[in-house]
This record gives sequence, structure tokens and C-alpha cells, in this order.
Amino acid sequence: MIEDAVCIVAGGGNGLGEQAAYELADHGARVVVNDLGTEVDGTGSDSSVPEGVAAEIRERGGTAMAHHGDVSDFAYAETLIADTVAEYGRVDFVCNFAGILRDGLSYKLSPEDWTAVIENNLTGQFAPLRAAAAHWREANKAAGDDGFDRQRSYLAVSAGAARGSLGQANYAAAKAGILGMVRSVSTELVRSDVRVNALIPNGYTRMTETVPEEHRPYTEAEMPPEKVAPLVAYLASEHAEDLTGCTLYAGGDRVGVFSDPAMEAVGVNPEGWTLDSLVEHFREDVAADVELARTDSYL
Repeated sequence: MIEDAVCIVAGGGNGLGEQAAYELADHGARVVVNDLGTEVDGTGSDSSVPEGVAAEIRERGGTAMAHHGDVSDFAYAETLIADTVAEYGRVDFVCNFAGILRDGLSYKLSPEDWTAVIENNLTGQFAPLRAAAAHWREANKAAGDDGFDRQRSYLAVSAGAARGSLGQANYAAAKAGILGMVRSVSTELVRSDVRVNALIPNGYTRMTETVPEEHRPYTEAEMPPEKVAPLVAYLASEHAEDLTGCTLYAGGDRVGVFSDPAMEAVGVNPEGWTLDSLVEHFREDVAADVELARTDSYL
């Protein structure tokens, strides 16, 4: 299904990305493990992090190489694609688990922490997607009338925080932005036989450990990170050939598909709405069955 496919796993040095790299390699894929080797907050750099995962794959009998670098850097992202093509002759699949956390309440969040998370978690998804898309578009043209021998695919990793998460305005904004990016780029690349999807995973990682223990949504036993990996492998395979522009879920024993944003209620006034008519009709006639307030908080 994915045997001999060339797969890049960005953020593959820890947690969900690490388990995805193992899963892909265990099914015969040739894996490029990218990671900058930072702490959860994005500080530091350690090339031994991706090297360790690549070495483990080779010890298991698989094929892998490590690639140390920052995927939010556009020049590096192009180098990552180019080096993979130079080593293995092609790129079939890219999945991107790279990301950092710098939590803080909105009125206390520093400009530096806002910018760092947006750059790492949103630009860090777009830069390798841009590089892969440009490569795939030209490669598909070069293949002539027959096109690719198999589809190419990009999987961007979002998070449940895209719906809003207390103390994570920066992280939530980046993760929500990923969903809009995926829906947009998927329509641009369909003619090039390229699929683009988003994944919202639930798995216990070092990011989970930043949450105070009494507020952690699940334990490692309930949501082991390796249970996300099979859906990643499925999306890399040709069995997912009709899936593009989708947002999918994996966590524990569940997989699923999220709907796109949809209007929950609508009211029509042929005479046009005014402030007075909205005051009179909005709550009872337009949004009667809609939950209008978000009041979740543990503060």
C-alpha cells in the first residue's frame, strides 16, 4: 500500500510525529525524519533528535534518513524537498507534526510569544506545503499525459484547539488557520493529482504534559500517541485517493471526519435588517436553537 513510498515526516523526532515515522517505515515506506530538536516552547536545537528516530527505523530494518532544520524557514523547506528528491528520487507524501507551545492569557501574552507560535505552527505548515506543491506541480507536468504513477499527498496537522482553547489564543489561531489553508490549497492542487488534508489528533505527548495535571484531558494510557499513526499511513496510501480538502480525526480507538464550518441558523428579512428588528427577532427567531456564549473556563 505504501511500500517504497517516499515520506517526509516533519516534526518526526518526538511524540505523534515519531510514531507516524515508525508506522510508515514499518509498512515499507522510505522515511525522511525532519526535526529541529527544540524544547516544547521552540527554544534550543538538537540534531540528535531526528537522527535518533532515523537510526531506530534503520535498526528495525527500514530505510530512513534524518534532516535537521526549521520548516518555518522557506529556504530550508525547499532544501528539505530537494534533498529528499536527490536521495530517493521523489517525494510521495509529507506529513507535518512540527509545532511549539507558548501559552498565556490574551491580555498577558507577549508579542514575541504570539509571533513565535504563529510562525512555527502556521508558517511552519505552509512553507513545506508551498515547496512540495511547487515540486509536485512541475513533476506532474513533466510526467506528461499519463501523470503521476501514484498520487502525491500532504497532511497538515491541526489540533482540537482550533475550536478555541483557554490560554492558547496564539496556538488556536495557528491551528485554525491550518484548516483554511488546507481547504484552499487542496482546490489548487487537485489538477496536479495532489491531495491535501488536515489531521486533528489526540495523543498524549510532551505538549500534553504542559497542562496542569488536574486539567489534562486524558492520560497516556487512554490516548497513546501510536494510535494516531495508522490513519497517517492510510492517508499516505492510494486507498485514500478520493480524500482531499478534508479534516480528519484520530485518537485512542476512534477515527473520524470533521465537517467544514457551516451556518447553524439563518433569518431572512425581505425588508433588510435594522438594529430594532434584530433586537426584536435575533434571539427568538434567528438563533433560538444556537448556543451563543462560550463560558468554558477553569479559572
